[in-house]
Amino acid sequence: MRYLSKSYKNLLRNAHYNRPKRKFYALNYRIEALTLRVIDEAGKQIGVIPKQEALRTAQDKELDLVLIAPNANPPVAKIIDFRKFLYQEEKKQKEARKGIKKSIVKDIKLSLFIGPADLERLVNKGKGFLDSGSQVRLNLGLKGRELGKKPMAFDLIKRVIGMMGDINISKEPKIEGRVIRAVIARKKS
Repeated sequence: MRYLSKSYKNLLRNAHYNRPKRKFYALNYRIEALTLRVIDEAGKQIGVIPKQEALRTAQDKELDLVLIAPNANPPVAKIIDFRKFLYQEEKKQKEARKGIKKSIVKDIKLSLFIGPADLERLVNKGKGFLDSGSQVRLNLGLKGRELGKKPMAFDLIKRVIGMMGDINISKEPKIEGRVIRAVIARKKS
């Protein structure tokens, strides 16, 4: 590590932050409980037996003893192939993530003195985003003397929201510094 650049050292030092978090499973001799409720590889319950006997049973079948539920009374352990078990757990997590749909927010930038043709084009673009299931964030930036015309800017934002059609307003128009922002989404039927 002494001859590596400082940025590379930081990359190596912080590499564990980017790794996906895995659940820790106590395995074989790392299990601390003296008696365990043991389940075999077929899913059939063997019963409550001492840890040494469970380890012997797992070794006879050339499998691992994995602590599944450490907080149960008595703790539950399963006799399985640990690598296969990890693979199946990872597969389950991927399937669970597939079902979750992320809400995407698309930005549309407006200006206070926008022409009618440009406004129509941006409204059509926003309708397309809404039809695809995304939310739309309307950003109206104010520059210089435009800051004195905030009521006019709020009217423009409300007019654009009205032109979008049948929508829900997720976030009401609000001024944040020099920008007026509003977030809209399609109404769920």
